[in-house]
Amino acid sequence: MSEESKMDRRVFVTTMAGGLLAACTTLSKKGPLPGGKVVTSPNDRLNIAAVGIGGMGAHNVKVVGESENIVALCDVDSKYAAKTFAKYPKAEKYQDYRVMLEKQKDIDAVIIATPDHTHAIIAMAAMQLGKHVYVQKPLTRTVYESRVLAEAARKYKVATQMGNQGRSGEGIRLITEWIEDGAIGEVREVYTWTNRPIWPQGLKRPRKTPRVPRHLDWDLFLGPAPYRPYHPEYHPWNWRAWWDFGTGALGDMACHIIDPVFMALKLGYPTKVEASSTPVNNESAPHASIVRYTFPAREGKPPVRLTWWDGGMMPPRPEELEPGRRMGDESGGVLFIGSKGKLMCGCYAKNPRLISEAKMKAYKRPAKTIPRVEVPHEMDWVLACKGERPACSDFDYSGPLSEVVLMGNLAIRTGKQLEWDGENMKVTNNVPEANQYVNPPYREGWKLK
Repeated sequence: MSEESKMDRRVFVTTMAGGLLAACTTLSKKGPLPGGKVVTSPNDRLNIAAVGIGGMGAHNVKVVGESENIVALCDVDSKYAAKTFAKYPKAEKYQDYRVMLEKQKDIDAVIIATPDHTHAIIAMAAMQLGKHVYVQKPLTRTVYESRVLAEAARKYKVATQMGNQGRSGEGIRLITEWIEDGAIGEVREVYTWTNRPIWPQGLKRPRKTPRVPRHLDWDLFLGPAPYRPYHPEYHPWNWRAWWDFGTGALGDMACHIIDPVFMALKLGYPTKVEASSTPVNNESAPHASIVRYTFPAREGKPPVRLTWWDGGMMPPRPEELEPGRRMGDESGGVLFIGSKGKLMCGCYAKNPRLISEAKMKAYKRPAKTIPRVEVPHEMDWVLACKGERPACSDFDYSGPLSEVVLMGNLAIRTGKQLEWDGENMKVTNNVPEANQYVNPPYREGWKLK
């Protein structure tokens, strides 16, 4: 997340805190939570644990820690997590999430902000114990894991949320309302892009095998991933570049950027996906890629083609966009191309505008019909844990969204056009090397369910 985005988030948290407190004091008493805990009102504090607290997890904990009890913190790297550990001296501290879940019985809910490859196993372990879970984006590393987590959330009746914070914002709702209002007509083409990666990609496996730092449990970091020797190129910063741990630029940002497209156009599973990129290897995501998704007609909407650019590549600039105006923002953006006009926004669905600006000023906006989220994204989940309506990016929504995003990586890794049977999670046009990435095996000793 950029420094600007972090600042925007801090401002949002601060301004919404008062509204959240006021809202909580007026809500009626509730019955049992989905996970079985009984509360008397949303003023009751949740006991929250967090796994992966050195990066974005530290921010997630900070937001919920303003009103809830932070009772347990866990990270495989005690040095990387030291600041968060120090901030919550009353919380129990762990390196192994399994020990935490087994030992500490007072946990109601768990935040998971580890590298992508351990999202699924930690979330599943927590949900099986009836814990509510907040999981950073992308929801998982593989298509199969996303499907299984969504199914598990329904089975165990827990409150869930993925960390794509734009889903709680105003922009995504305005875009959906404007498109439903016919502001740009039928949408058959969408461009999406990001400035990521802002970390090295296209890497080969390091040859050196330095000693594992004392503050890091390397075996726990690996988790279900195939064994490899420790190297600082993997942790703590660059793990998302490596296929065994992360999902590249597409996995990192598309859950933010494609989100308004997924919601506004009611996308389901694509039928075809193809990609082109800089050279691909089996170790690391490429420097840059272009991914093209084809979606069929659905719910009265026409077929649509969605194209993704990353690594500094950009879609064509629309003629209607005034000279000097930026496409999207510093992190990326979306351009909806309709039969009657075009609509553009930045990353997280920020600042949606019809283009040209003259069209935006002339447009009579429709009434707001979609419920707004009046609290920070993490607190939307907290209220769901306390018996309010489901969180806005629960796994019923974010699971399918993540599947769409991660499907693109199958096309990147094979370099071939793939025909996709979404219901059965299977490539159907005789590209067997693609199906091996849908649900790759876990390392011995680790299992998802």
